[in-house]
Amino acid sequence: MHARLIDIASNRNRHGLFADRAEAGRVMAGLLAPELAGTKPLVVLAIPSGGVPVGLEVSRALAAPLDLLIVRKLQIPGNPEAGFGAMGLTGRVFLNEPLVARLRLRPEEIAAQKAVVAKELAVRNAVFRHGQPPPDLAGSTALIVDDGLASGFTMRAALAEARTLDAGSCVVAVPTASRAAIDSLAEEAEVIVCANVQEAGPFAVASAYRHWYDVSRQEVVALLTEAAQHGSEQP
Repeated sequence: MHARLIDIASNRNRHGLFADRAEAGRVMAGLLAPELAGTKPLVVLAIPSGGVPVGLEVSRALAAPLDLLIVRKLQIPGNPEAGFGAMGLTGRVFLNEPLVARLRLRPEEIAAQKAVVAKELAVRNAVFRHGQPPPDLAGSTALIVDDGLASGFTMRAALAEARTLDAGSCVVAVPTASRAAIDSLAEEAEVIVCANVQEAGPFAVASAYRHWYDVSRQEVVALLTEAAQHGSEQP
């Protein structure tokens, strides 16, 4: 398997393309609709927190249910904005081994961070999904949405979760990503859709957005409530 990349050539290496995550979600919906037209069953799976505003717009446009894949980066001690890997709700861990070696992280430091993240994943599942078991994806196309890919390890954990849940196929959808992160996932997904590929140089997800902020738990809960209400109104 080698993922097929769908992007917008004229958007490559540009910055400040999206006003916010909601606008990015609408752009992504325009890219995804022709690719996924008629695909059933289709489940939009947002990665909280930043992927939820994007995923809500995509689920609306595609008239597909919205759920979450609860995964989180393993934070570098002393640098909470950066990660040395990622972990899913099932406990599966993906480490950026070269970075771990370069940082000389000790096994006990890694274990401590895993314990912290495991607790946070359980809390997020309780708050966002009312403690429900992971979604049943048997035979479904899993459309996994985040607000961007930096290293790609969080998405790798999300893809592993989807495969564990028996997804029939996996599509990655992100408004922005580094080319290195896309390449690192080439064997993990069937399709990768990205509106803004950054091909070289330092990369930050925030650089694609004119209004960037940390999405709060309260906002995630409100968006999920909105999604549930919208879904109940559909025929």
